[in-house]
Amino acid sequence: MKKIFLALLLVFSFNAIVKADEGMFLVHLIGEKTYADMVKRGLKLSKEQLYSINKNSIKDAIVIFGGGCTAELVSKEGLLFTNHHCGYDNIAKSSSVEHNYLKDGFWRNQKAKRFPVLICQSSFL
Repeated sequence: MKKIFLALLLVFSFNAIVKADEGMFLVHLIGEKTYADMVKRGLKLSKEQLYSINKNSIKDAIVIFGGGCTAELVSKEGLLFTNHHCGYDNIAKSSSVEHNYLKDGFWRNQKAKRFPVLICQSSFL
């Protein structure tokens, strides 16, 4: 009983010390304090550029990638950023013995060079 009490005490005391201040936010619900902190950390967008119900903003650049992940549209040519695990299957299917993208990665330094994605579907939210 004493061990359980000490374990619970440790968990609750650790919980009081730890504070997560990062994470995913609904952009239309970002408050002034959170926005000010984002600016302090280097954000260069206005609140309206983050979210505007009637004008173009970051909300218009978010897409569903591969059926369950999110991605961000970052260029007018259609370049998307997503997490590695979201594109893993496509990377594996596009790899070959000569070009093992999982092992060696891929760096596009010219517009003409494109990553040959075989099967991928993206849609805007």
